[in-house]
Amino acid sequence: MRFMFVGDSMTIGRAGDYTWRYRMWQHLATSFDGPYEIVGPRTELYDTVADAPVGTSYADPAFPADARRHLAGWGEGWLHMAPVVRETVAAEQADTLLVSLGLIDLGFYTDSAQTALNARHFIAEARAANPRVRFVLLPVIPNIRARSDAPFAAECDRFNELLAKSVADLDEPSSPLLLASRPESYAIDRDTYDGTHPGPSGEHKLAAAFAGAMHQGWGLGGPYTPVSRV
Repeated sequence: MRFMFVGDSMTIGRAGDYTWRYRMWQHLATSFDGPYEIVGPRTELYDTVADAPVGTSYADPAFPADARRHLAGWGEGWLHMAPVVRETVAAEQADTLLVSLGLIDLGFYTDSAQTALNARHFIAEARAANPRVRFVLLPVIPNIRARSDAPFAAECDRFNELLAKSVADLDEPSSPLLLASRPESYAIDRDTYDGTHPGPSGEHKLAAAFAGAMHQGWGLGGPYTPVSRV
């Protein structure tokens, strides 16, 4: 299997982070019983000093170079990934997409209805490259803005409803869609470092959401067990 992580700033991470991608790599390395690769055209983190995705300093320098690959970007959402996913899936020969997108769209670019349409476009484009591609989609986890911005909070909730409908409508035996469960215990005061981006505990919970969906839905891997509590 060829896994590709697709996401926004929560997925690319900033220089010095472990990232939930690292936690997922650890999970695959210890629980996946078949051959696999992590693929993608990018490996960098976002460097806040340079204000660009040029960081190379992961919190664990032993994170292998070939496992750092991804398709994620700071400030990028469904709006940005839909136009590039077909060529990327084809070039990387990706067959399983682990996708965490939507918060940046709703916060800066598009409303819930348009964001849902962009998600559907993303799915269609990925399938155009690989008709048998699999998807695991994570619902939007509202950030601290939702506490004081009721319309934004409502848009997050509405998008998650539309995303669930898209999964139900578009799921196919040959190209299955899984909707991961939002981690019930995820708390922005405890699991993020700024009200949006995951700290170590949040990284574990995001990885667990994807691992749990694949294990329960497809029988892949095992239940998520953190390799490190750090």
